[in-house]
Amino acid sequence: MENRLSLSDVFASNVFCDAVMRERLPKTVYRSLRATIDEGHPLDENIAEIVANAMKDWATDKGATHFTHWFQPMTGITAEKHDSFISMLPDGRIIMEFSGKDLIKGEPDASSFPSGGLRATFEARGYTAWDCTSPAFVKDNTLYIPTVFYSYTGQVLDKKTPLLRSMEALSKQCLRVLRLFGDNETRRVLTTVGAEQEYFLIDRQLFERRRDLLFCGRTLFGAPPAKGQEIEGHYFGSINSRVKAFMQELDLELWRLGVPAKTEHNEAAPAQHELAPVFTTANISTDHNQLIMELMKKTAKKHNLACLLAEKPFAGVNGSGKHINWSLTTDGGQNLLDPGTSPHENAKFLTFLCAVIHAVDEYADLLHVSIASAGNDERLGGGEAPPSIISVSLGDHLTGLFMQLESGGENSLSQDGLLKVGVKSLPRLPRDTTDRNRTSPFAFTGNKFEFRMPGSSISISGPVFIMNTIVAEILSRYADRLEKAEDFESELSSLLAEVSRERRRIIFNGNNYSSEWAAEAKERGLCSFESFVESVPRFLEKKNISALSKHGVLSPAEIESRCEILFENYVSAVCIEALTMISMSRTELLPAALRFKRELSEGIAASCACGLPDAPERVIFESISGIISAFLEDIALLERGMRELEASEDSRASAERCRYGIIPAMRRVRAHGDALEGIVPRSLWPIPTYEDMMFSL
Repeated sequence: MENRLSLSDVFASNVFCDAVMRERLPKTVYRSLRATIDEGHPLDENIAEIVANAMKDWATDKGATHFTHWFQPMTGITAEKHDSFISMLPDGRIIMEFSGKDLIKGEPDASSFPSGGLRATFEARGYTAWDCTSPAFVKDNTLYIPTVFYSYTGQVLDKKTPLLRSMEALSKQCLRVLRLFGDNETRRVLTTVGAEQEYFLIDRQLFERRRDLLFCGRTLFGAPPAKGQEIEGHYFGSINSRVKAFMQELDLELWRLGVPAKTEHNEAAPAQHELAPVFTTANISTDHNQLIMELMKKTAKKHNLACLLAEKPFAGVNGSGKHINWSLTTDGGQNLLDPGTSPHENAKFLTFLCAVIHAVDEYADLLHVSIASAGNDERLGGGEAPPSIISVSLGDHLTGLFMQLESGGENSLSQDGLLKVGVKSLPRLPRDTTDRNRTSPFAFTGNKFEFRMPGSSISISGPVFIMNTIVAEILSRYADRLEKAEDFESELSSLLAEVSRERRRIIFNGNNYSSEWAAEAKERGLCSFESFVESVPRFLEKKNISALSKHGVLSPAEIESRCEILFENYVSAVCIEALTMISMSRTELLPAALRFKRELSEGIAASCACGLPDAPERVIFESISGIISAFLEDIALLERGMRELEASEDSRASAERCRYGIIPAMRRVRAHGDALEGIVPRSLWPIPTYEDMMFSL
């Protein structure tokens, strides 16, 4: 029966959306709440009781028995504590209650969440506060209330608060610039985001036989299959019926929660797929992406599948990213990164375009910090992923126009008194001026930028709040300068010319995978980090702390805590992988190899007893004996490295030890395990192979 429902009936049916609020709230309460959501007015706590009661009635009509404050701590996933609506009456009966206090504020135990040293373990008190800009929803008979999370002392402990702060900061600076262009009507500028989510699907029974996938989310062993993605037959190919059934149910569940899932297709690698939603505001898009990842895993399980969200679940195979499409839109619906049809509009477009280019160049290191992780170290630079060198692709046509800004082009007033900036072709600049550059980390794609470096498992809040903040910082400098100018038109021309001259090094439209580009980028002095441990310390650079604190996004103490948490998470991820690898090696791979060696030995002995030649068996026997010996030696070295790591107390030092000691040791152990997979018969090999997992559907 559900398949016969119209999409309009299904979409957002479990969301306390605008239509529901308009229907269930008194007009004055509705208008007050909308003013907070749309214009950033302070929340009137006097309306909380009315909103809470309406929300509870709506949720219980949907079958909800509990409510939870849903927040995003620094663990990288969401958190929730469920309370029922039940209140006891003196006569032993119950009523369903939900107060304004329950809606606005919660108090989860903060001691078990990462704080990066902001709180001592025994300092347990933490608070959640209602984020009314993101709609509440019902899922699994529970009312979910999006919230932020902070400590008893008011310091931020979550990923959502910096995002909301950055959106306000960016809107403020955008408005300053828009006023200079004569726009006195726009009241708010919104960061709009669409996050494309890549993922793998494999058979669940195979998944459960791989401890590395169960514990680490990626394979630690695995020889490449005879057929990979070389033929490119999977990309945009016909979707397997089992996968299609999963996608259909996932769409339905997401639509009920108001997530505008739109595009789905097979990706480049076998068993890899992608889902892309419609653009929405950054904070809601962040919530939606968390729901997408959660529901992907739950829905896959229903279909006896496993959803892999790790950045590089299979070595040597296309990794999974999360391409963040980012733009700026006024409350009147104008995209500020959309080329206009008049000189005046194009002057404005070029100003915001230059601000983004300027921000990416000056704060490339901070952008790199926002996407740094152990998983992304394995992905960047290989198999459809951009390299770690940060550059901007504009396309040849727009690049030519950007370069001409240095000479001033035609910088004068047109007959109607509106500003002309650039060259003659600017007033009729088409939206799509180039083919898309899939190798670029940061590419302009018509009326938005696509940031392709983020990994598939992360929350998009980090990259987005960094983008928002660095662009806000550059726009604030532009506004400071232009507001003081005696001649706005002349000063703007000079400003854009300076940006073209000083920031053109970041522009590159070619093949980012080429070795020639790596050498050229080094000559240009572009930002590039080989790994997480080189990138993350840049979080604490003076200019980065200054930008984040100046705009009220993060305080210096909050930045230091986040840096500490990043190091702790990195070390934890590597340690789990190393311990899993040691266990798999000793209890699964080595016993299989020794069993085959014993069979070879018995075969050689039988041949000798019968006077038959044993040359083939002896060659294989000697080969596997050598691999097993080297395997045992490198496992022992890895174990010793782990013991030494345990003695280290400093998180940064531990991260460096992981990067330069543990990870190379793991690669050596893996090489031996993968070599054994190529020798030991399939009948004896104890774990599913890449071929089994990637082609089983």
